[in-house]
Amino acid sequence: MLLVDSLTKTFSADENEVCAVDGLSFQIAPGEVFGLLGPNGAGKTTTLRMVLGLLEPDSGYAEVDGVRTADDPIAVKSRLGFVSASDGVYPWLSVREMLLYFGDLYGVDPDLAQSRCEELAKLMGIASFLDRRAGTLSTGQRQRVTLVRGLIHDPPVMLLDEPTRGLDVVGVQTIFEYIEHLRTVGKAVVVCTHRLDEAERLCDRFGLLHRGRLRYSGTMEELRTSTNREHLVEMFVDLMKES
Repeated sequence: MLLVDSLTKTFSADENEVCAVDGLSFQIAPGEVFGLLGPNGAGKTTTLRMVLGLLEPDSGYAEVDGVRTADDPIAVKSRLGFVSASDGVYPWLSVREMLLYFGDLYGVDPDLAQSRCEELAKLMGIASFLDRRAGTLSTGQRQRVTLVRGLIHDPPVMLLDEPTRGLDVVGVQTIFEYIEHLRTVGKAVVVCTHRLDEAERLCDRFGLLHRGRLRYSGTMEELRTSTNREHLVEMFVDLMKES
C-alpha cells in the first residue's frame, strides 16, 4: 500500500551538505503499523514530507496505493491521511463545519461526508461537541477532532507524526485506540516517533533511523536477533555510541 524506494534528500547548511535522508527504503501492507523511529534530526519528518509531496527528493520515490508522488501529487494526497502533534483546528468554525470543509477539499460527496462525520464522531467520542466552535475545545478534544479529520476522506494510508507529543495519559490512550482502529479496518499506518516505549506497544514492524539511514528494519523479534538487545531504547543507545 505504501512503497518507499531509495529516498534521498540533502540540504545545504553553513556551506556544508547535510544528508537528512540517505537511500531510505521500506514498504507497508494494508492493516500493518510501521514505526519509523529515531531521535530528533534522524530524518523522520523529512521522509513524511517527501511521501506527502511537500518536498521533492533528490533521488528515489514514494508510491501510495500504486501512484508515485512525483507523477501525481494530488492523487497521492487524496490517498493519504495525516495527523501530527499540531492540531491546526480552525477556531471560528464548529467541529462539524470544519470536518465537512475538509471532506469537500478532498472531493468527498456531501452526503457521504456527512454520514462519515457522524460515524467517526461516535467512534472517537466527539459527537457531543460536533456543533461547538473548535476554538472552545480542550487540548484532548482538539486532538480527537484532528484524528477524525485525518479519516474523513477514508484514505488507505495514514501518516502519524509524533501523535502523542504533549498529550496526557488519557490522550495517549486515545491515540492507541485510534491506531488499533486503523489496523482493524485495513489501513497502512506509519507512526513517526521518538517515544520508543510507546512504539513497542503500537507497531507491528519497525525501521530504526539514525542520521538519515535505516540501520535496522523488521519485527521486534527480528530486531532483537539483529542487535542482541531486548528493547528499542537499548538498540538506539548502541547506535548513538557507534556515531
